[in-house]
Amino acid sequence: MQLKYSVFPISAILIWSGNTIVSKMAAGVIEPAAMSFYRWLMAGILLTPFCLRGVWRQRRQIRPHLPKVVLLALFGMVLYQSLAYFAAATSSATSMGMIASLMPLLTLLLSSILLREPPTWGTLIGGILSLFGLMILIGKGHPAQLFTNGVVFGDLLMLVATVAYAFYSVLLKRWALPIAAWHLLYMQIWVAVILLFPLCLAAPYSPVTAANLPLLLYAGIAASIISQILWMNGVAHLGATHSTMFMNLSPIFTVIIAMAVLGEELHSYHAVGGGITLIGVVLAQVIRRRIVRPAV
Repeated sequence: MQLKYSVFPISAILIWSGNTIVSKMAAGVIEPAAMSFYRWLMAGILLTPFCLRGVWRQRRQIRPHLPKVVLLALFGMVLYQSLAYFAAATSSATSMGMIASLMPLLTLLLSSILLREPPTWGTLIGGILSLFGLMILIGKGHPAQLFTNGVVFGDLLMLVATVAYAFYSVLLKRWALPIAAWHLLYMQIWVAVILLFPLCLAAPYSPVTAANLPLLLYAGIAASIISQILWMNGVAHLGATHSTMFMNLSPIFTVIIAMAVLGEELHSYHAVGGGITLIGVVLAQVIRRRIVRPAV
């Protein structure tokens, strides 16, 4: 029965992996700030007939939580996706996907700090392994070059974007806002639209064209709405823990799509660095033994 419901999180992750490819394809055909703004504007307009009435009906209960909604939108939608679009200008889709695979591990690390959850041996060992794998990946097989030649700016931006989304995940869990999931998503989308509007105006003019419209439709509909429906169904049937484990498939999906659609080559440092990083992430999720035992 669980195998049947696994199609929900796997499909959602497949769409999100495809969105990494869309981010790379958008570089050069639309400004990153415009891409972010148009994407969330489209998603907000499409969700309005289904969510506006419910949000308006609960406006008094929602009002005290608005500052937290703004912060969630800032970390999860403005910073994460905008930085990913800027990263795509200099980073490959393969590297972006592998760096993004650190998200579950970073979420566990931040949970230990912000939620005061006891650290585990899996988090410690997985963190060290993933850091080493990341150095191989970003250093293109030669970690020592990071200290001499520096890093690709796009890779660094993608790492910052991944940290931002990990913050989003931890804050979402810590606050546990008493707002329906769809209503919370809807409000975050419109907050993101408001925050991104000045950036879109300040950026070079970038209209919707025949070249970038398919990318906007994918990002605004598939990656912003359909994937959320699939993910929520997966969590409802399998639980958050089991669904999150499927996130480890994301770099694999991203690499396959990047090779098929963009013609990117899988180099040895991608396989070695990405593989070590992924093993670290899996160990952090699987090994749950605490480093410090709770007092009796």
